[in-house]
Amino acid sequence: MAALMTLVAPDIRAARRLVVKIGSALLVDRATGLRSGWLHALAQDVALIKARGADVILVSSGSIALGRGVLGLADGPLALEQSQAAAAVGQIRLARAYEEFLAPHGITTGQILVTLEDTEDRRRYLNSRATMETLLGLGVVPIVNENDTVATDEIRFGDNDRLAAQIAVTVGADQLVLLSDVDGFYSANPKQDPTARRFDLVQAITPEIEAMAGDPVSGLSKGGMKTKVMAAKTAVAGGCAMAIMEGSVLRPLSALADGAACTWFVAQGDPQAARKRWIAAMKPRGEVRVDAGAVVALRVGKSLLPAGVASVAGAFGRGDPVAIVGPAGDALGKGLVRYTAEEARAIAGHRSAEIEAILGYAGRAALIHRDDMVL
Repeated sequence: MAALMTLVAPDIRAARRLVVKIGSALLVDRATGLRSGWLHALAQDVALIKARGADVILVSSGSIALGRGVLGLADGPLALEQSQAAAAVGQIRLARAYEEFLAPHGITTGQILVTLEDTEDRRRYLNSRATMETLLGLGVVPIVNENDTVATDEIRFGDNDRLAAQIAVTVGADQLVLLSDVDGFYSANPKQDPTARRFDLVQAITPEIEAMAGDPVSGLSKGGMKTKVMAAKTAVAGGCAMAIMEGSVLRPLSALADGAACTWFVAQGDPQAARKRWIAAMKPRGEVRVDAGAVVALRVGKSLLPAGVASVAGAFGRGDPVAIVGPAGDALGKGLVRYTAEEARAIAGHRSAEIEAILGYAGRAALIHRDDMVL
């Protein structure tokens, strides 16, 4: 099959920024609750990866599974309000568990709860990205989950496979690992078809590959192979390679590094290039004209500060794409702006230290950050 290639698979030991998705069935036992031994071993893996200098983000299921056990809710589908109640109870226990198991390794954790709306709205997207970048810069391991206590069906990811892929793209991760109850992507459901074969490497997600995706086979997890392929499409388009592996073994990330069975989906380019293409394809909703000094700064990779802005045109909101033009109106590029048009006009030409006095709140130093800009 054309999708099965002889290319060299990515090496998790080379990851600079790694997102790991953890399924409910790995983390929570129906009868006994949290799988403490497994989480203890995973914490050792995370500590090892951090010691190599890589960033780690954990996208963890399990809050509803933990909460329903505490509340004594019966097995089977839950009504929305029951799921939200279970999540409210379980989220506390989930965050505390990660804190307790990672703290002995000198690792600080932080909890981030998101909904689909947070990644679809550019303002919320930029805020989420800035928060996670700050946490990672401080050495924190963010623990991310869907905010099940407030999310309704209309604003849900519905599974943490796709959430993990979106988080990976948001933070510019170069690798995403889905720890699952299957050891990779198969040509058919291996629990139903003994002739099914696993793909070691998928270079392109073709219609044929998508047609092979099956349905959930676990009693706790929501995400079947279809959602994993959807996650892979998001990840690889954002320059992030993605692996699917069976995660119940102790220290699964070390097992992956040692050659455990899995399927790698090959990234299309690198995360930064993919992000630049995304921004470049947007239609500007306004324009910022910069002075000669700002032109020089931008061309050596600096962010655009308010002090370098000569004028602002158009009506735009935070997170909207704007055109960046030089003193003579020559096109320099595009970027996602961190202020509204009204706010940008007010702070144009001023030093970043003056923003709070002008706007009445402490805003971000850059009008357009270099990571949100393409020239």
